[in-house]
Amino acid sequence: MIDADTQTRLLRQYPVLADPPRDTLDVLMASATYMQVPAGAMMFDEDQPCMGFALLLSGTARVVKAAPNGRELHLYDVTPGEACILTSSCLLGKSTYQARCTVLTPAELVVLPPASFRLLFTASESFREHVFSRYSERISDLLQLVSAVAFQKLDQRMAHWLVQRESPVRVTHQALADDLGSLREIVSRVLKNFADQGWVALGREQIEVLDAPALMKLSAV
Repeated sequence: MIDADTQTRLLRQYPVLADPPRDTLDVLMASATYMQVPAGAMMFDEDQPCMGFALLLSGTARVVKAAPNGRELHLYDVTPGEACILTSSCLLGKSTYQARCTVLTPAELVVLPPASFRLLFTASESFREHVFSRYSERISDLLQLVSAVAFQKLDQRMAHWLVQRESPVRVTHQALADDLGSLREIVSRVLKNFADQGWVALGREQIEVLDAPALMKLSAV
């Protein structure tokens, strides 16, 4: 059971939870668990069963698809007020996770057990719409990711990634490789080529964009 302050914060981040009848809301709050999770902790891994529906109060979690060789493809992030579509899918389909989730920044969350999630999903049309809306948005994002990985070269994807962010971008070559689903060595070579072209300046764990129009032109090829 969560305390009154946590419940207030939860309803502020997820106002859709206030939609079901009061007795249903009371059941949900009584079954909910408050947790603090440090950065770097794994929230779930592939082939694990889903133990509950996490609602973020603070922090950020990242969902990735991992390969046996250790490479990872960034699928999406989850921030306060959002729902993880893989968790929803696992709970509704009674299946295991097909990806991995780790905490990027220290997180506070409230976890609803599976039975409470299904009760909320059944009792609240607004909550169902919230879940399906997140599905629609994530599926669109994932289709764009599939298209980029399948049809665009790495230098195009990297150029697009850079121009979408405020310069200088604070990121390690490994973190950028994880985001783009590539290897650090290959990412470093592409960045060096960008630097040789005068498009970027490379520093310690940061990339400064010097010629955004050139990068935009490359990303649009």
